[in-house]
Amino acid sequence: MNEIFYFFANITSQTRVLFLVGGLFLFMLLEFGVPFSKSPYDKLNHAKINITFTLITLIINLFGAIGILKSVDLVRAYNFGLLNIIETPLWLYGLIGIALMDFIGAWIVHWIQHNIKWMWKFHIIHHSDPNVDVTSGLRHHPVENVFRLFFTILAILISGANFGLVMIYQTVSAFFAHFSHANIHLPVKFEYLISSIFVTPRFHRIHHHFRQPHTDSNYGNIFSFWDYIFQTKKDFKNLKNIQYGVDTHMKKEEISSIINLLTIPFQPYRSSHK
Repeated sequence: MNEIFYFFANITSQTRVLFLVGGLFLFMLLEFGVPFSKSPYDKLNHAKINITFTLITLIINLFGAIGILKSVDLVRAYNFGLLNIIETPLWLYGLIGIALMDFIGAWIVHWIQHNIKWMWKFHIIHHSDPNVDVTSGLRHHPVENVFRLFFTILAILISGANFGLVMIYQTVSAFFAHFSHANIHLPVKFEYLISSIFVTPRFHRIHHHFRQPHTDSNYGNIFSFWDYIFQTKKDFKNLKNIQYGVDTHMKKEEISSIINLLTIPFQPYRSSHK
């Protein structure tokens, strides 16, 4: 365990990018080989739109990295945070830390974005994707990434995570963002078995249903048990019948234009047809 923490504490930007891009291409290959559903859409053009948002996000993350480093330094200097209250084995420290950061830095902020109107307007961009696949996990408005960075910093301060643990969390979180959105077919029994703990594609698909209240469910990023605990977990009988997107923004010209997608949060609010 010490070696793992040391590796991630000293991980280079190039290695992190390699993990991100490698995971993306792995699931892309699986989507071609074992797709969950076959939809006639231009996969390359679809990927271009979603990856464009990631390139914008990378710029924001350069500034966000400063906030993350400062928060880790603060935790180390004053030795505060839940993880520092009692001494635990390193493996337990890691598990608790990842769970805490997943809850605060992903689940809570995700739930808030669905329940506060002005924040939802930014999150719409993620939900407006009519063809959910591995690249959909990259489709986030730049301002939404500011929200998520703020909650990640909050998670570090509350948990008391060290830098190595933060880097492990961010790597695992990126993997699950790819995995949970991937259009891949996995054995049903296998997914049911692991989805009681981890977020799987089958678990997450209902979250991308084009209508509420289906959309307002299954918020998990890494761990699915948060949705069981807070009773936000929902099922859908035939997942292949799900129509993806968000019913307030279904026009192709609106959801395929980068400029329009960036300006949706500043346009008049549209009520969903529940």
